[in-house]
Amino acid sequence: MAGSGEPPHDDGGGGAVIALHRPGSTGEHVLQQRYGTAERAQRFYEQAMLDHLNDRMREFLGRQEMMFVASSDGRGEADCTFRAGPPGFVRVLDCRWLAWPEYRGNGVLATLGNISENPNVGLLFVDFFRDVIGLHVNGRASIVEHRTMAANHPGLPADPVPGRHPERWVSVRVHEAYIHCAKHIPRLLKLPRDRAWGSDDAKRKGGDYFGARDEPRPWSAQRD
Repeated sequence: MAGSGEPPHDDGGGGAVIALHRPGSTGEHVLQQRYGTAERAQRFYEQAMLDHLNDRMREFLGRQEMMFVASSDGRGEADCTFRAGPPGFVRVLDCRWLAWPEYRGNGVLATLGNISENPNVGLLFVDFFRDVIGLHVNGRASIVEHRTMAANHPGLPADPVPGRHPERWVSVRVHEAYIHCAKHIPRLLKLPRDRAWGSDDAKRKGGDYFGARDEPRPWSAQRD
């Protein structure tokens, strides 16, 4: 749903605000007309979608421990990944900005690589445990080194997880924020787990769970 819409502007008369464009993409608008959902979609745009994070959204984000991140490269090839941390690991900087820390990983840097080519990201936060509801946040991302983030936001709390330190951050300017409906979200039970934060031990990270190590792949060198 990431938007092609432009922000509203004052009409010059000192009062009325005129919306220049609807939120969302041209493709979704075309399909709304084709499938007869335009009126329902317009109600959603007007009643459920914001261009900022209101107080209830900010409170919700402040207690989330996971999110899904969608990004794509300059050719439009997509990737979806997962991020997790202590409650509030995604920091709401103000009503239009949020940021999350990036830690040592597998070195591929797929998400950051995409952002370096195409800054548009889609974030999905799902509360499976308490309220059973979700929040979409779409916006434009940029990569910020940890020293710069710490200098610009000296109130950021230190990471409470032993062995884990942010290497850099992703900062997102919010363009769209809207609900993900509850009806298809399962309620889950949270169980205790020993996590190996910061570990490079292959077994503790999952090892070759899917048996991919010895499978052929076109980008590897030809083997005799």
